[in-house]
Amino acid sequence: MTMDDPKTLVSTDWLEAHLKDPDLRILDASWFLPQMGMDAKAGYAAKHIPGARFFDIDEISDNRSALPHMAPPVEKFISRMRAMGVGDGHQVVIYDQHSVFSAPRVWWTFRLMGKTDVAVLDGGLPKWEAEGRPLEDLPPMVRDRHMTVQRQSGLVKDVTQVAHASKLGDHEIIDARPAERFRGEAEEPRPHLRKGHIPGSKNVPWSDLLTAEGTMKSPDELRAIFKAAGVDLDKPAITTCGSGVSAGILALALELIGKSDWALYDGSWAEWGMYNDLRVATGEA
Repeated sequence: MTMDDPKTLVSTDWLEAHLKDPDLRILDASWFLPQMGMDAKAGYAAKHIPGARFFDIDEISDNRSALPHMAPPVEKFISRMRAMGVGDGHQVVIYDQHSVFSAPRVWWTFRLMGKTDVAVLDGGLPKWEAEGRPLEDLPPMVRDRHMTVQRQSGLVKDVTQVAHASKLGDHEIIDARPAERFRGEAEEPRPHLRKGHIPGSKNVPWSDLLTAEGTMKSPDELRAIFKAAGVDLDKPAITTCGSGVSAGILALALELIGKSDWALYDGSWAEWGMYNDLRVATGEA
């Protein structure tokens, strides 16, 4: 059962109870890898939680970068949120069409921008729909809303910082990719990337953090999973994955167990796996 916290994770019960709150803003932040064969925008257009806006992870990003969906510049984030009617004083709830997958990435993006009244919907749209809760297929009426942003640079790491942490071992680098990709036994979904993982990193596949119903496991279970993977929770953490999406699930899980000294490696394996001058490890952690 979800312990409702409007700054991290809320249940479907909580969201339905607050659905008509005037300062609630709901975002469908669905995103899928190409090989999943799913269209997030089409899914939103077909059905979404009443009042939800669509947050396009690929478009609301830094398009100056060759890397996929890097965090947007402050000015672009403000512009897109204002156009979506999301601003100061709003409680934001983010969900996706894949239980809990891409919504935590957008939760992190808001945190990066200094916005803390933001939560992920536990179980996402599948749980909401399975419970027979209301849906609609029309976009909401939107009014511009002013937003102020104070970027929290400590919540993001670049490749130089991660390489330094890997060499010194003063952070726990936690990789959310499936075990076969972490060990270098499976091909990466993006072409031209090497196989393996960042030296010294630990593997906590994002799917291990979810129940069979697609909700986040309890804080006690999450803590046990990190410890079983060899993660020293007394060290500051850096979360990583394929392209910075599922790393958000790790970040949310760390926050849920009361650990606040974490940051997300935005470039993730899409960046690290591309450069031959960066060391790569294979096999178990």
